[in-house]
Amino acid sequence: MKKYIGLFFYNLIAKHLPKSSSIVNIGQKKIRALCGKLILKKCGKNVNIEKGASFSSGICLGDNSGIGVRASISGNCTIGNDVMMGPDCIIHTRNHRFDDITKPMNTQGFQEEKPVVIGNDVWIGSRVTILPGVTIGNHVIIGAGSIVTKDIPDYAIAAGNPARVKKYRNEKV
Repeated sequence: MKKYIGLFFYNLIAKHLPKSSSIVNIGQKKIRALCGKLILKKCGKNVNIEKGASFSSGICLGDNSGIGVRASISGNCTIGNDVMMGPDCIIHTRNHRFDDITKPMNTQGFQEEKPVVIGNDVWIGSRVTILPGVTIGNHVIIGAGSIVTKDIPDYAIAAGNPARVKKYRNEKV
């Protein structure tokens, strides 16, 4: 019941309150965090769910982590501690089926869900898309506009379409 109350209040009011960084502060960060605690599978301490974010109840959101402005997260997703997410990010956990060439793709339904896992201390830039089944390691940076189609290892800096590791944060130059 608490999940439905949280969803109702979030979608009716909290989702539309000003961004957390707005000069107008009416407690929007705390209000959206409270909704997150009611809705999400797990919601850590000091979270920041931003204006316009759409998300499923299957998310585990770690301490000091955020869901970006207008982000869209579907299905089961684990977001670690200390994760920053830029605006307009999309995380998918399933895709359309297309294996039967005798039927239109829009009638074939969906593939099995593949959860997404995002490690600790991760910075996801603006407009990043993460596809089903991807695991992003700890201490990773994903460049703005990237499409993440494969797992990204710890300490990597990845960017592009598809995202590729450009270098590692823990390597000396």
